[in-house]
Amino acid sequence: MPSPTSDVRAFEARATDADLDDLRARLAAARLPEAETVRHAAPGPRRWEQGVPLADLVDVVDYWRTGYDWRSFEERLNQLGQFRTTIDGLGIHFLHRRSPRADATPLILTHGWPDSVARFIDVVDELADPKDADAPAFHVVVPSLPGFGYSDRPATTGWGTEKIAAAWVELMGRLGYSRFAAHGGDWGGNITTVLGGRFPAHVLGIHTTFAQGPPGLTTDGLTALEREWAEETRDFWRHRAAYAKQQATRPQTIGYSLVDSPVGLLAWILDKFTEWSDTEDSPFERISRDRVLDDVTLYWLTRTGASAARIYYESHDSLDPELRVDVPSALTMYPGDVEKCPRPWAQERYRRIVRWRSPEVGGHFPSLEVPGYFVRDLQEGLAAVLAAQR
Repeated sequence: MPSPTSDVRAFEARATDADLDDLRARLAAARLPEAETVRHAAPGPRRWEQGVPLADLVDVVDYWRTGYDWRSFEERLNQLGQFRTTIDGLGIHFLHRRSPRADATPLILTHGWPDSVARFIDVVDELADPKDADAPAFHVVVPSLPGFGYSDRPATTGWGTEKIAAAWVELMGRLGYSRFAAHGGDWGGNITTVLGGRFPAHVLGIHTTFAQGPPGLTTDGLTALEREWAEETRDFWRHRAAYAKQQATRPQTIGYSLVDSPVGLLAWILDKFTEWSDTEDSPFERISRDRVLDDVTLYWLTRTGASAARIYYESHDSLDPELRVDVPSALTMYPGDVEKCPRPWAQERYRRIVRWRSPEVGGHFPSLEVPGYFVRDLQEGLAAVLAAQR
């Protein structure tokens, strides 16, 4: 395998004590609104009808200020191995964990919004060095999207999903991986789809929790469950996607709040972790407070609330209707996700689906919600993808 190029540089995360002190001071001085006017004492989604309930937010803010340890997450990032390289004039940050196994396959994992590389922090080691010797192993690369985390914030327009996918091919090539597998969810799933469709000479195959058929497909011939999925997805985009419209049209406006107010940033992101997770009431039923705060604090310290929001401005509804994916594909639709694509629709775009799963548990953030199942599903899905190459 070729050696990495000299354009790749080691990177170490280290927030200043002054930045952490400033964060705690801002949290202590936060001005909060009155409680929501729709109040439900019993746990359940109706409790969140107007957004994050005041009592929940106060509890998380208090823990963020007095109990949360950013240094622990920072050290974890440094242990995994962090690097940066410059592609098309933009600094790109990524984690890189090489497997000790000689038969390992290069794999790029792409996160979405409102998450970050924190999405995959708990699964990288098991993917690179699985406890089960019969499970496939991977050289794992986890880049931060442009404008997210420790990647640079673009100063010009143009960094949409097509350009990001091309940058990922360049990144993997610099690491010596001319051919690789790819996985993603949310925007990462969109980018993974573009990778499989545009770069079949480099992409061995894909696994994704995001699938989007070409426009104009009807519900004729769908099963009752598939029709329910289609209706739920339509309902989401009609009634619960104001955040996407805001970020696709006025990311700069919301960006001032996201960069200036840690409480505003927390509420904006916590709302999505709650609504998009497969839980009855709170995301903390499945995801730890620490992991959610790792994600939010990463946005805060890197001042990327506005720049991350701009991916919607760059790419919302931009997936090429004509794009087809001919490399082997494994797709998993989690029941608690906000978008679930019926298989007949997916097959119109993904032409070689070698594995399809719809598990009983899990939502939009499966690597955080059900990490054990996620790893097994990804291993088995990519094993099917790689077998289809032979």
